[in-house]
Amino acid sequence: MVLRLSPQTAVSRDRQEEIAVSETRFINPDALQKPPGYTHVVEATTPGRLVYIAGQLGVDRDGKLSTDFRLQAVQTFENLKNALAAVGAKFEHVVKFNNYLIDVKYLPIYRQVRDSYLSDSNRPASTTIAISGLAREGALLEIEAVAVLPAAARSQAPAKAASKGRKGAKAATKTARRKRK
Repeated sequence: MVLRLSPQTAVSRDRQEEIAVSETRFINPDALQKPPGYTHVVEATTPGRLVYIAGQLGVDRDGKLSTDFRLQAVQTFENLKNALAAVGAKFEHVVKFNNYLIDVKYLPIYRQVRDSYLSDSNRPASTTIAISGLAREGALLEIEAVAVLPAAARSQAPAKAASKGRKGAKAATKTARRKRK
């Protein structure tokens, strides 16, 4: 979306961000085979926020790791859900998954668990790779995610921290000026 303002229109930058909306389209071109549970092409137009979630394992908050693939997969998606929530996002904002499984035999279970967390429409683009191992001993899968959020959905915590930093910088500048006089 392109926001065009006339010279007579006075709109603050914050208000422009609220008006301008990021759009995300999920496309499965007719020329490609229908994918099982994901989307071939995801297009995000900005303004918006891109959020990258580092690879998550099936490790709980206490560092425990089950030996069962399904339990690891559920914990991995719970970890992703919590990471997304930290920036005000949900699975509906995810546009891309990179999935690493130590054995392709786990793919059907992975898909069952994934499908329990995602809606039936607008599935993220997805790549699944079978690998020989992961950095954590006993880990059976790892999932990275990319999400797109509208600019207006920005969480307030970073903005408050940034504004405090600006106030602190202004105070330091005033103090420095006083000392120079």
